[in-house]
Amino acid sequence: MNRLLIAIAFAALSASTALAQNYPNRPLRMVVPFPAGGGVDTMARILAHKMTDIVKQPVLVEHKPGAGGNVGTDFVAKSAPDGYTMLLNVNGIAISPSLYRKLPFDPLKDLIGVTQVAATQFVLTGSPKFEAKTVKDVIALARATPGKLNYASSGVGAPLHLQAEIFKHSAGGLEILHIPYRGDAPMLTALLAGDVQIAFMPQSTGAKQVEGGQLRGLAVTGLKRWPSIPNVPTMEESGVKGMDKGSWYGLFVPAGTPPEIVRALQQAMAKTLADPEVSGRIRATGQEPVGSPTADFQAFFKSEVARFAQVIEVAKIPKID
Repeated sequence: MNRLLIAIAFAALSASTALAQNYPNRPLRMVVPFPAGGGVDTMARILAHKMTDIVKQPVLVEHKPGAGGNVGTDFVAKSAPDGYTMLLNVNGIAISPSLYRKLPFDPLKDLIGVTQVAATQFVLTGSPKFEAKTVKDVIALARATPGKLNYASSGVGAPLHLQAEIFKHSAGGLEILHIPYRGDAPMLTALLAGDVQIAFMPQSTGAKQVEGGQLRGLAVTGLKRWPSIPNVPTMEESGVKGMDKGSWYGLFVPAGTPPEIVRALQQAMAKTLADPEVSGRIRATGQEPVGSPTADFQAFFKSEVARFAQVIEVAKIPKID
C-alpha cells in the first residue's frame, strides 16, 4: 500500500511539473469586467503589454462589462480552470457579495486570488462653493445641521459610496445625505458645479483636481500625505481614525486552477510589476504596484469581503436585486 501511495504521489508530482513546464503554450486573456477606456482597462493594457514578453505568449485584454462588474466576473468564474482566462478587478468584487441579493457566483469559492496588483487611496474633496475648508469644519457643520450636508458618489454600493459611509461612522456617526450619480464623471461634474458639497475621489483624478485648484482637498486616506498634494492632511491628522485603507486591483483565476499554474501567474505578474517602465506608468495613474504572494492576497481578500459586509450592514444600504 505504501509503495502504491508513493507511486501515485510521484506520478502526480511529475504531471504537475510537466504542466508547469508546458504552460503557457497559447494566448492568455485578461478579462476586464468594465467598459473600455476606464481605469481598469488602462491598468490591464499596461500589464498585458509587459506580461506578454514575460510569458512568451500574447496576453489579450477582453472586455465583458455589465452589472457593476458582475458579468465579467461570472464569466471568469465559470471558465475552464486552465490558467488561460484571468480576471482583473477592483475591490468592488469584495463588495458584491453583501450588496447584491443574488449573485451567480461566490467570489470566495469560485475564484482564486492570484495576487494584489496595485493599491491606491482616496481624497475627500470639497466643492469650491462649499464653505468648509477642513475635515473638522465638515464634522462641525454636520453635527450642527444633521442631514443638511450632502456628499456625492459614483453609485450606490460603489467603493466611493462605502468610503463616505466609513467616514461618517469613523467621525462619530454623522448624518450626511448621499446623492449617487452614474459613474465618476457625472459625480465630478456635479461637485465642480457646486450641486453637491463633498465627495471622495480616486487618488488619480482627485489629486489632479486639487492640485489644479478646481476642488478643495480636505483630507487623504492612508497613513501618510501624498507628494502631489503635500498640504492636504491625512484623515488621522484631521482627527478621524480608521481611514487608512483605500482601493485595490487584484488578479483572479477560476477555482480549480492547478497550484503550479497559479504560482506561475503570480510570478509572471510580480515580474511585470517590478519592471521600471510598468511601475512608473502605474504610479503615474495614482496607484502603487504590489505583486503580493497568493496566500497573502487570498487572506487579504477574505478580510475585505468581511469588512465591506460590516460597512453595508452598519450603513443599512439596501441590497440590489
